[in-house]
Amino acid sequence: MGVALAGKYLERLPYRVWVLCGDSELAEGSIWEAFDKASYYQLSNLIAIADINRLGQRGETDLGWNLQEYQRRMAGFGARVLTVDGHDLAAIDKAMTAAQDTAGSQPTVILAKTIKGRGFSEVENKDGWHGKPLPPDMAERAIAELGGVRNLVLRGPRPEPAEPGPVPEKPTTIPQQPGTQAKPSATPPEYEVGEKVATRKAYGDALVALGARDDRVVALDGEVSNSTFAEEFTRAFPERYFEMFIAEQQLVAAATGLAARGYRAFASTFAAFLTRAYDFIRMGAISGVDVRLAGSHAGVEIGADGPSQMALEDLAMMRAVHGSTVLYPSDGTSTVALVDAMARTPGISYLRTTRGSYPGLYPPGEKFPVGGSKLARSGGDDQVTLVGAGVTLHAALRAAEILQGEGIAARVIDCYSVKPVDTETLAAAAEATGGRIVVAEDHHPEGGLGSAVADALLAAGQQNLHFTHLAVREMPGSGSGEELLAWAGIDADHIAAAARKLVGG
Repeated sequence: MGVALAGKYLERLPYRVWVLCGDSELAEGSIWEAFDKASYYQLSNLIAIADINRLGQRGETDLGWNLQEYQRRMAGFGARVLTVDGHDLAAIDKAMTAAQDTAGSQPTVILAKTIKGRGFSEVENKDGWHGKPLPPDMAERAIAELGGVRNLVLRGPRPEPAEPGPVPEKPTTIPQQPGTQAKPSATPPEYEVGEKVATRKAYGDALVALGARDDRVVALDGEVSNSTFAEEFTRAFPERYFEMFIAEQQLVAAATGLAARGYRAFASTFAAFLTRAYDFIRMGAISGVDVRLAGSHAGVEIGADGPSQMALEDLAMMRAVHGSTVLYPSDGTSTVALVDAMARTPGISYLRTTRGSYPGLYPPGEKFPVGGSKLARSGGDDQVTLVGAGVTLHAALRAAEILQGEGIAARVIDCYSVKPVDTETLAAAAEATGGRIVVAEDHHPEGGLGSAVADALLAAGQQNLHFTHLAVREMPGSGSGEELLAWAGIDADHIAAAARKLVGG
C-alpha cells in the first residue's frame, strides 16, 4: 500500500501496484487493515489478485471456495471485486484489463478461483502437498503430464514515461489552523541547557525541520500524533503525512512501501503499540529497507495510564532486529541530533521518547553520533559508574549529587545509543572505577539497556566486574511517574543506594 500511496499522492505518476495474495493469508488481520486504508485513501492504483485454491498448509482454508463470502467481505472494506476462473487466461486478461481503469476511487481485488496442483492428476486438489517437492519419479510424471520440458521467457508490458499529474485531494483528519501558517524553518530547533522539554516534543520539532530541508521525508502515525508530536509535521507538510489510525501493522507496512520508493519514512506511535507490528519490522530488516520508527510514552514514567500503555519490552524487541539501530535520548538537544542521524542511518532505526519534560543537559549543536555515548559527569577519582538513558540518566545525575554529599565520586554515562553501544567508553569507565557499575533502566530487565551494557563489557574482556542492574521487575500499576519510578527501584535514591553498596563492599 505504501508504494501505491507514493504513486498517487507524492509522485503523481500513473503506475499501478499489483499484489498477489494467497487465500490462507486472507485470514490475517493485516490484510484487512490494508484493504481498509487503501479504501480510505482511494487507491484505485492498487490491485490485489487473490488466488483462492481452497487448500492451505494443513488442510482447507477457513472459507474454502466460498467466493461469495470473500466478495462480500472485500466489498465491505470498500474494494471493487472481480471474480474469475483462475485457469481461464481470457477471463484473467479481461479482469486485469478492467482493473487498469484507475479513474475511480476504489482499490480492486481480482478473486481467482483455482485448483491447487492443476494439471498433474496425482496431486490435483489433494491435501498434503503444500510446500513439498515432488519425489524424482513423480516430478518426471508431472513434467510429462504438463506437456514436457519447455523454455518460455515472458516479459510483461512496462510503463510508458509520464509526467506527474495534478495534485489529488487527499483524505485528512488534520484540524485546519486559522490564519496564514508560517513557512516551516529548516534550521534544527535549539533548546538551552536547563530548559525543560519532552523528548517526544523535540522529536516533532526536529522532524519538521528535517522535512523542510529534505522533501523526501514523510511521516506516518497511528492516531496518536497529538501525543507523539508527529502532528507538528502534519500541519507543516500535510501532503507528506499519512494517518494510519490504530492499525500499527499497516503503519509499518505503509512506511516500508514508501521507503521502497526512496522516501525517508518516519512512523510513530506509542512504543507499546509497536509490539503489534513486530513481524512487519523484522520483515523490513530481512528485506533491507530503511525505516525510522519512533515510540513515545515508554516505561513506568508515563504514570497514570497504567501498564497497558507502558512500553517495557521495546528496547529488547528492537535490539533483536537484525542490523537495527536503537536510540534513547534524554533531552531536546540529543533528540534533535538523533532524529537527523536516523535520516542518514540504513536499516531499521528506533527512537525511544519520554512523556515527561526534563531539563536540557547539552547545549545546542552538541554532536551525538550513532554508537557513541556521553560522559555526563566524570572525574579522576571516580569510584563507581552510573549508566542511564532517557529518564534514568536524569535519575543517575541526581544520584551522583547525593553520593557527592557523602564523599563518593560517581561517573555518569549517558548511553543514548543502546545499539550499537559504546563499548570503549563503558570499558574505560569500568576500569577506572574498579569494575563497579550500576545500570538503571525504565524497562524490563531482559534485553534492554542493562543487557546491552553487560554484553559490551563481557565482549571487551572486562575482568572483576561488580555489576548492579536496576530495572522494572514487577508488573506496575497506575500512579504518578515519580511514584512508579520509586516503586520500580530506578529513581535517584535507589541508584544512589546501589552505588553506595558497591563502593562499601
